[in-house]
Amino acid sequence: MPTASLTSRISRPSPRVVRALAIAVLVTQALISVTGVIVRVTGSGLGCPTWPQCFPGSMVPVEHPEVATLHQVIEFGNRLLTGVIGFIALACLLAAWRCLPYRKRLVGLALIMPLGVVAQAIIGGITVRVNLAWWSVSIHFMASAVLIFLAAILVKATTEGDRPPVGVVPAPMRKLLAALVVVTAAVLVLGTLVTAAGPHAGDPDTPRLDIPVPTLVQAHGLLVMAYVLLLAIFGVWLRNARPTKALLKTYGTACVLVLVQGGIGSVQYYLGVPEAMVVLHMLAATLVIIVTAMLWCEARHRGPLPQPATEATAKESVPA
Repeated sequence: MPTASLTSRISRPSPRVVRALAIAVLVTQALISVTGVIVRVTGSGLGCPTWPQCFPGSMVPVEHPEVATLHQVIEFGNRLLTGVIGFIALACLLAAWRCLPYRKRLVGLALIMPLGVVAQAIIGGITVRVNLAWWSVSIHFMASAVLIFLAAILVKATTEGDRPPVGVVPAPMRKLLAALVVVTAAVLVLGTLVTAAGPHAGDPDTPRLDIPVPTLVQAHGLLVMAYVLLLAIFGVWLRNARPTKALLKTYGTACVLVLVQGGIGSVQYYLGVPEAMVVLHMLAATLVIIVTAMLWCEARHRGPLPQPATEATAKESVPA
């Protein structure tokens, strides 16, 4: 293969490559939320007691009489994963920027990912420096939730066009989805408060939120019921609309996931919040965030994916 052709393939990635990297961003963003919970339920939140160093004078774990080796490995591994996510996010941004034709919206969404990783790392550092104060842990997770939501939108953007969005369903149904997104955010916030008052603080000495757990669980459960109700109303309206197959499939997936998530949450509570169930609950929560974002996307249509252009025809539209 001629060198010029090989260089062109490397410097101008295909839309398929951009999509693969976007999916990798989404998967890793979800993964670090799950590993973050593993850090918390194992009490490893201060396995590296400072930031950005792991220990004063060392970027990596060192033997310490007051910090278990396992806790150091778990917390440091989570920090390393942040670096992996940042690398993938930068690769996705570069691929989106270099892909032809140049797509401003796609590049904008891709740009959010590495910036979000940096912001998340800073929030994580603050969390460590305030000794895992419950409010900092809540903010840390909500930042991850936003990035997961936007990463799902980024994945969808790699398969659609750049036209102004046209509703696949009537406007009232799209407003209902907007309410669903708001309720999802509220469910997640209440979930972090339940965690803040619960037994898994990330470190045994971390003060907890002074609100009765049953009270928070009831409020959290009511919001989950509101999510289910909105989803059910949307489904009833969907029968009289003309949804795409993708929207129907996404809606069905959302129904299954929220029921599974509710079941896991109930079992988790009645079993006394065992560590494995907490991790499973978080995994299901990340999937609910993703499917809610996809519902939002599938209710709108932005036209077909732009066809790849040659470098000669598109170079004028690509920023220097």
